[in-house]
Amino acid sequence: MRIATWLRGAAVLSVLLALGHTSGGLQHWSPPGETEVLRSMGTFRFDALGSNRSYLDFYLGFGYIISLYLFAQGLLLWQLASLASLPDARVRPMVATFFAASAGATALDWALFFVVPTVSNLIISICLALAWLAGGRKTTLENMARARNVDEH
Repeated sequence: MRIATWLRGAAVLSVLLALGHTSGGLQHWSPPGETEVLRSMGTFRFDALGSNRSYLDFYLGFGYIISLYLFAQGLLLWQLASLASLPDARVRPMVATFFAASAGATALDWALFFVVPTVSNLIISICLALAWLAGGRKTTLENMARARNVDEH
């Protein structure tokens, strides 16, 4: 498969993960349901640099920030797929950066969360690794074609 196909696959999966992540926050979702801890997070308020906030405010805020970054990741991967037709390997370092972040997220999901985000980030990581490999194969084939053209002249 082409690098653009793998990048677009990772883009779509990133947006789906963002939608799932956001919907969980909108529902104040908690794996064990409504608990005393969740209620306490919402009722215990404190001053944070001049703003009165609760732990639940921070919990939801960080969750929504993660959702925004996942939406941005999906958009950037889609745009990167459009650049993948460039004749050289300029896209590969960017793909490698996204892969490293996604692989790190997969490890953190495995260690600290549950199966849905772990599997989602694992599949995104696989798509990005395959995109990186496809970009290298394309570059190698293009270099071989250029070398052939130079030899013929």
